[in-house]
Amino acid sequence: MPDTTIQLAVLDMAGTTVADGGLVLRAFEAAATAAGIEPAGPRRAQARRYVIDTMGQSKIEVFRALVGDEDAAQAANLAFEAAYDALVENTDIAPIPGAAEAITALRAAGVRVALTTGFSRGTQDKLLAALGWASLADLTLAPSDAGRGRPYPDMVLAAALRLGVDAVDRIAVLGDTTSDVATGLAAGAGIVAGALTGAHTAEQLRAAGATHVVDSVAEFPALVLRS
Repeated sequence: MPDTTIQLAVLDMAGTTVADGGLVLRAFEAAATAAGIEPAGPRRAQARRYVIDTMGQSKIEVFRALVGDEDAAQAANLAFEAAYDALVENTDIAPIPGAAEAITALRAAGVRVALTTGFSRGTQDKLLAALGWASLADLTLAPSDAGRGRPYPDMVLAAALRLGVDAVDRIAVLGDTTSDVATGLAAGAGIVAGALTGAHTAEQLRAAGATHVVDSVAEFPALVLRS
């Protein structure tokens, strides 16, 4: 019988291990204005809905889809990052209850842990610093560190390569969005779980193909170590 013991856990940040508190949508409002999307009306509402539906994906890809022009997408992405960075600096950023303990428990059991994000490397570093998590995980990855962001498998596979995983089915992925589920499935992870602390519902996560749904990251170590 093949050994399917999980060697690597890949965890999303905002909404999964970090309480978002609506910061992404607040930063989006500034970015949408920079992209020339009217402050009110159907176009703004449609754009806001798209941001919610694609939560977790690389933000530059989201803006490319929204505005269809590379210069405008880059401007919107810069505005988003600046707005989010300012919110991080002026807001009490908190972990999801039990997140740090879950990561510590996984590592203590011999499971390597990677934290991933759809934000830029600079914004991810600000989040990690605000939380005091600079050395909490074995690895942290932003889309620019791996090639492409979610829903592509690049960050999961990059983590597997850098941390020496024997096979993709020995990876467990956890996220709060359908994009997190998609990236785990695309990478061939053995566990692709959804957490109910962020953007998407249990029904949405299961419909996207999640192998498991947990109330929060606090339940994830038990699921991983049971495998």
